[in-house]
Amino acid sequence: MSEEVRVPTLPESVSDATVLTWHKQPGDAVQRDETLVDLETDKVVLEVPAPADGVLADIAAKDGSLVKAGDLLATVDAGVSAKASGKDEASTKAAAQTTPPAATPDEDLVLTPAVRRLVKEMNIDASQIAGSGKDGRILKADVMRYLDERQGEDGQADDADHRAAEPVMDSAAGRTEKRVPMSRLRARIAERLKQAQNDAAILTTFNEVNLQAVNTLRKQYRERFEKAHGVRLGYMPFFVKAVIEALKRFPVLNASVDGSDILYHDYFDIGIAVGSDRGLVVPVLRDADALSFPDVETNIRTYAKKAQEGTLSYDELNGGTFTITNGGVFGSMLSTPIINPPQSAILGMHNIVERPVVENGEIVIRPMMYIALSYDHRIIDGREAVQGLVTIKENLEDPARLLLQV
Repeated sequence: MSEEVRVPTLPESVSDATVLTWHKQPGDAVQRDETLVDLETDKVVLEVPAPADGVLADIAAKDGSLVKAGDLLATVDAGVSAKASGKDEASTKAAAQTTPPAATPDEDLVLTPAVRRLVKEMNIDASQIAGSGKDGRILKADVMRYLDERQGEDGQADDADHRAAEPVMDSAAGRTEKRVPMSRLRARIAERLKQAQNDAAILTTFNEVNLQAVNTLRKQYRERFEKAHGVRLGYMPFFVKAVIEALKRFPVLNASVDGSDILYHDYFDIGIAVGSDRGLVVPVLRDADALSFPDVETNIRTYAKKAQEGTLSYDELNGGTFTITNGGVFGSMLSTPIINPPQSAILGMHNIVERPVVENGEIVIRPMMYIALSYDHRIIDGREAVQGLVTIKENLEDPARLLLQV
């Protein structure tokens, strides 16, 4: 019996998807719920499973095809073995003699979509890579390390092979260029950032924060915190809690523009900007005001891992009333973050640098960070933005305020 594989219902506001990678080819045996193909939307990568045990009969949508919900992707002959479908050993060997085999990851290995794509693009055998993840799982870092080692062994020959695999254009001077289409996520990022600049009246206010008190707390309780909760105590929980206090005091920073109305939110869904190989994504901490410090750390670390693996769900990325972005992890000293529509404000964190400051008439060295608040001047006045940023600064410089809410 033939079973159709169709594009599943796409997340709200997502109209189409791109066929990213087929993990099976016509004639291959498949198992129920085994991933057949990855679909890339402008938000997440969706894995489409096989509907039944059998053989993949044909593929209706090739790699790179644009598809919509309900479109036919492939058909599976349910209950049929590979030999019964005509793909016996003799035909397989004959095909192998006429078609050069492309290296594919070992089907027994559990690979994330990001690792699968990289393995396929670089034409390498995943079974040759030593995984450093849990239970020996192969991470992207393992693939990159394997490539570096192989390049060191093969030298110029490996470089030549890699260059030959890339689409290039030769110029008269012997220089080359490579044209690569934007990923769906990158195109969506570009669209949203341009939308923010076109629609909002963006202004940024700056301040600096002395993190000596936060550092003292982290140093004092770091070991006990990690032992009790299984995660390290970083800076982000302090910033999340400080932001929430500012949003409570100045609700318009947590609001959004809806046509000619201002939509105030009585909840605090804080987006945390996370870098990934596919681009910047902003998973959301739901009801962040109800989360403990360990909850914030655990959720953020989970989101960061999922972002690298390409496994964030649409629900984890949808919504958000305010965003925090940390350019400091990349060494940024100061920047003007762009609002994440339809939100009206975003906080930018930067690197921590020991600088001389004056305290009680004396010059001392303190860990200082510049912070920036970009806001939509259509609904947020400078007074509210500046005082909101000062509230964040005060809560970070005196963390006891976070407990006492003063």
